[in-house]
Amino acid sequence: MPGLARKLLIYAAVDGLLIQPLIHKNQRAAPAARVDYAKHDVVPVPIERQEKNPLSPSFESYGIVGLLSVASTAFLICITRRQQVAQIRGKAIYVVTDVALIPLSSQDEAQATIIQTRDGLKKQAKATDKGELVTDSDASDDEREPSVLASDDEVPDDDPAISIQSAEVSASKQESPKAAHERSSNVAEDVIGKKGQYGRFAERWFSKRGWSVEKRRMQGMSANDPSSPPPDSDASKPEEPADNVEAGYDGINENFLVKKLFPSKPKEALAEPQSADAKDVAYTLMPKLLRTTKMLLASSSYFFSYDYDITRSFANQNHKGSDLPLYKTVDPLFFWNHHILTPFIEANQDPLILPLMQGFVGQRAFTVGNTPEGANDAVLAVKEDIEDIISTQDGASDSKPSGPDSMPNTRDFLMTLISRRSTKRAGLRYLRRGIDDEGHTANSVETEQVLSSSAWGPGEKIYSFVQFRGSIPVYFSQSPYSFKPVPVLQHSPDTNYAAFKKHFVDLAGRYGGVQVASLVDKKGNEAQVGEEYENNVQKLNENGGIDGASIGFEWFDFHTVCRGMKFENVSLLMDSLGEKLNEFGKTVEQDGKLLKKQAGILRTNCMDCLDRTNVVQSGCGRSALESQLKEEGFTIDLQLDKTTQWFNTLWADNGDSISKQYSSTAALKGDYTRTRQRNYKGAINDFGLTLSRYFNNIVNDYFSQAAIDYLLGNVTAQVFDEFEADMMSGDPAMSMRKVRQNAIDTSAKIVIADAKEELLGGWTLSCPHEQNTLRSFPFEECILILTDKALYACRFDWNLEKVSSFERVDLRHVVGLRFGTYITSTLTAAQMDEDRNVGFAFRYLPGKEDVVRVNTRSLKNTYVKSDEGKILSGDELVEATAAPKMDPDVTKEKEKVVKEDNVQGKKTMERILAFKALTSRSSIVDNDEEILGEKEIIKSIIEDIERAFRTNSENNESRGEKEEDDGNEDLLIVEEADLIGVAEARKSTGLLEQLGYSLKRLVWA
Repeated sequence: MPGLARKLLIYAAVDGLLIQPLIHKNQRAAPAARVDYAKHDVVPVPIERQEKNPLSPSFESYGIVGLLSVASTAFLICITRRQQVAQIRGKAIYVVTDVALIPLSSQDEAQATIIQTRDGLKKQAKATDKGELVTDSDASDDEREPSVLASDDEVPDDDPAISIQSAEVSASKQESPKAAHERSSNVAEDVIGKKGQYGRFAERWFSKRGWSVEKRRMQGMSANDPSSPPPDSDASKPEEPADNVEAGYDGINENFLVKKLFPSKPKEALAEPQSADAKDVAYTLMPKLLRTTKMLLASSSYFFSYDYDITRSFANQNHKGSDLPLYKTVDPLFFWNHHILTPFIEANQDPLILPLMQGFVGQRAFTVGNTPEGANDAVLAVKEDIEDIISTQDGASDSKPSGPDSMPNTRDFLMTLISRRSTKRAGLRYLRRGIDDEGHTANSVETEQVLSSSAWGPGEKIYSFVQFRGSIPVYFSQSPYSFKPVPVLQHSPDTNYAAFKKHFVDLAGRYGGVQVASLVDKKGNEAQVGEEYENNVQKLNENGGIDGASIGFEWFDFHTVCRGMKFENVSLLMDSLGEKLNEFGKTVEQDGKLLKKQAGILRTNCMDCLDRTNVVQSGCGRSALESQLKEEGFTIDLQLDKTTQWFNTLWADNGDSISKQYSSTAALKGDYTRTRQRNYKGAINDFGLTLSRYFNNIVNDYFSQAAIDYLLGNVTAQVFDEFEADMMSGDPAMSMRKVRQNAIDTSAKIVIADAKEELLGGWTLSCPHEQNTLRSFPFEECILILTDKALYACRFDWNLEKVSSFERVDLRHVVGLRFGTYITSTLTAAQMDEDRNVGFAFRYLPGKEDVVRVNTRSLKNTYVKSDEGKILSGDELVEATAAPKMDPDVTKEKEKVVKEDNVQGKKTMERILAFKALTSRSSIVDNDEEILGEKEIIKSIIEDIERAFRTNSENNESRGEKEEDDGNEDLLIVEEADLIGVAEARKSTGLLEQLGYSLKRLVWA
């Protein structure tokens, strides 16, 4: 495959940001690329036009992550630090440990950030290496030789633009995995010491000045500290960006960004949105988005290789080689930065397109020795330091490998563990649960355990064993605000089964046979989700399975069987699965050819697919390793051999990595995974991790989820508008258009009792929580059905996909329609936008055919109670209901009708039903959907109701039908006027509501 640029020089030119590959002596020059400041286009720069010795400040990067475009600005994301974690067939595997975000607003802004990044790398290099050169295993072909610009001329080593010392963290200086996990900490220390990772709330809570500034701002006072110099004084003026630009606690200079990128919008002004435009909201949240992006990418969770495809298992590797660039051969399911690399892909900048994979990569070298006959063999030595592991491989490749046929007394092996997180339904713990419409499940991870010789010799076998974890493949949710949230099943059984089948069809297509190991509780809160899972498996098998093959299902109640910290009882599950796993086998490669290919996959899950799942998967990995070593002539019982701590530690590191990516903390039960022992210290540590998870669930996760979806290209910048409105983010994988249309169809089938009624239309709208009002919180999504005879206002249970209640209104009884501005909240600019907040309300006089029905899940499903508790319908409903009048200036004709009714003794009271258009703008990327504005939607509904009303009146006149109390059927009054204007809405917005939102914004944003 064509080579990727291993080092890049980043500097700011007049017309754009220059990305210039650095080469070694005797290497062919590679073309540079320029990212335009104005249009953010990526264009190639011919070699003859490249600067041989640029004078502009610059820094070295190890690769391009992508281009983050937000509103009208963009940021180039570069890898500034990396660490080698493994080597496969002589190819280095790295983890990203830090990134830089370079603004593309102008040369000055880009150059200031480049200076800041360069100086930060210098300081990091000095602090880490104390003046010593940083080296890693890649230095033999990359860093131990001086790199030069993409030019035929050699550049002196003392050139300041390219002689910056590498800021990589030396592997020899790193903590050993054991030492890293023996550090003691608690939640309070984590929050105080790492407050930047816990959001703005923690940073201000534990900062006296930060809290007081926000408090003063909330009270409408100046945000300046009284003790600080006046704004106009020289002491208070910020210095111009220079070589000593100071970054914030998280590496993002927030003041600099606000001042330079948005000069017309000071930081204080950005705290309150000035416009409903999504771009302005993105500006408001820009500093938080940059901090979150940097935190995610620098979390040691993203891995890459310049010349090896780590996204594919050995069973799916292209062993013949390929002329295609790496990004075209990787598995798109695990290509995490594909979306933000799109500008480079479209510009055909193949040397700069570096795919990243989220997950885990770890490696251990160990030596196995034979023992006297009748005794188990033993692991004689283990190497856990990466430099030792690399040197072992390099030394083994230089010597003649000893194959298994020679049966030496000792043998060197490598075990490599690779976990690949899927980009589908990606996200955080309680915000991504269960399955989506396409059959993708949350927290889906493919884990491959590879056993090879240290030399990776062509005549030696390579063993691969793959497992899979993923959320329970049914629709369910759990509240992040509860310490022990109860799972809530969603959608109908048919909808669940359809998505469930898609999931297993995809699994079978990728891996072959499927065996399920479900570890959830058989009693308590988890049981209902486990039962739904089991029922769907049974239904699928009864219907022929997948291409005639049944899905194996083993429900192992982990907590019950292993009660009392007896996790060794997991061996009972291993015994149950043994036959199936032997049937699936493993992948074996030799001389570049597949001798065997794994025929199936073990799919393991608990509720989070973290702690219990990791214990079981490590047990399966241990069994696989014992079997593979036995084929190589060594009999080892890793369960009893206490020298195999390295194996447990490697799997525990894998579990911690996956857990941090999904729940922001290390995995629970990690002490058992590492030591195969469980005690009270581990239980106390698990309790602390649980508290930390709970804190992250309610403080950080909503915005982090929005950022993840935005980076993956699942949503547009509109997601930040949605987040600002209620400090939450939706699920882009759930097709709301499909869900809402299904709700309309379901409602129409249930509520239209007369088969002669013709369905004219149906809409999903927002309506007040209480009927007969214009404003009562919370507003909820409801269904409005229009037929040729009536209007049906339906309340819908979106979890059960059933109508919870509905109100039928005969068209002949509708006396007035009003549509226009409908402001229900004034907390954000988007909620006060009169073009987007529109709705309508209609008045009607209840008659005999108008009823309200409530689904009580029993035979008694029709009731509307008066104050005396009597069940009402028809004429009784007329007397029992009252509504505020929409228009104080009632027309003379309407007054006449009301007076005549009162003279006849009828206590006719108008009712009102109000509806507000749902926002037509969606953050979900869907190019096929035609978007209508909120005003157009409301006007279209009003026209349909008017048309149905006229047609109904004409039909009644032609048939001579007229109810005794229907003297008003020709008096439909349609007017365009505010339902609730901005001024009125401001008066209705209470102080408690404002304080609640301000507190949420303080914590979440």
